[in-house]
Amino acid sequence: MISTFQIPTNIQLKLNQVEIKMLLQTDGYHADLKAALEVLLSSGGKRIRPLIILLIGELLNGPENELINLATAIELLHTATLVHDDLIDGAFLRRGVPTLNSQWSPAATVLTGDFLFARSASLAADTNHNDVIKLFSRTLSVIVNGEVNQLFNSRCNTSKEDYFQRIYAKTASLFETSTLSAALLSGASKVEEDALKKFGYSLGMAFQIIDDLLDYIGDEEKVGKPVGGDLRQGLITLPMLYYMELHPDDPAIMKLLNHKCITEENEIRRVISEIKVSDAIEKTINAAKDFVFEAKNCLDVFEDEEDKQLLSSLASFTIDRTL
Repeated sequence: MISTFQIPTNIQLKLNQVEIKMLLQTDGYHADLKAALEVLLSSGGKRIRPLIILLIGELLNGPENELINLATAIELLHTATLVHDDLIDGAFLRRGVPTLNSQWSPAATVLTGDFLFARSASLAADTNHNDVIKLFSRTLSVIVNGEVNQLFNSRCNTSKEDYFQRIYAKTASLFETSTLSAALLSGASKVEEDALKKFGYSLGMAFQIIDDLLDYIGDEEKVGKPVGGDLRQGLITLPMLYYMELHPDDPAIMKLLNHKCITEENEIRRVISEIKVSDAIEKTINAAKDFVFEAKNCLDVFEDEEDKQLLSSLASFTIDRTL
């Protein structure tokens, strides 16, 4: 859970309900599915998407039960994507805990992810809101399409346009769906819907940029996985893109500009070390700050009250968690 953001007691109680509801999704199904979900949820996670949904519900006086169903559906969907991502990437650790695919066969891992997708869809349907259900389905399509694009087109791709499209599909699309769905369920006006949709988009973009930054400068114990994983997989993220602009004559960068991946471990380690002490780090942080600034501006349509300030503080936390 988020440790440096002060969650109000009433919201924490609702988050606890979300956690319980997630665990209940395996009741009546195979015991190994229950065991797998318990392991996945015990590894922690920020639960930032459910938190945003519940805060928006408070801001707009939305229906509690439907918002808890939505928050649970979104977090289960997120968990399902992580299960499949770890298998695709061959990752053995997430948040310092062994991944499901490191202990189970690929078939069992895929089926567990499929099960979580199905349960999340069922919970989305329990919101009894047609537009929310359609949005949920469309977002899943965006996420999967983004993963397919990453598999076939994004390896060692040095385009900023490709990068921003990729992180929208991977992360910001689900943030955007979280905030817009919460607005729809809470009976927001069209102006409020548009503002909250953009809030989710901007916050999600900032969140992923910082995650990509942590892959270079993060503490491996805190991040829960080895640093430099993206570069080793051929994924070019914003710190590298800025480093490329600053050091186009670097031999490794010249390879990338010629559409070749960096494959030698010594060269990968050197580039990671160079990026850590370069201006690429500050430029990446500033890019994330720009998105957070946009997110906070979106909240101007609401009156200055506690729930609005909490959403603004949560946006700031996106940056603060790295500094």
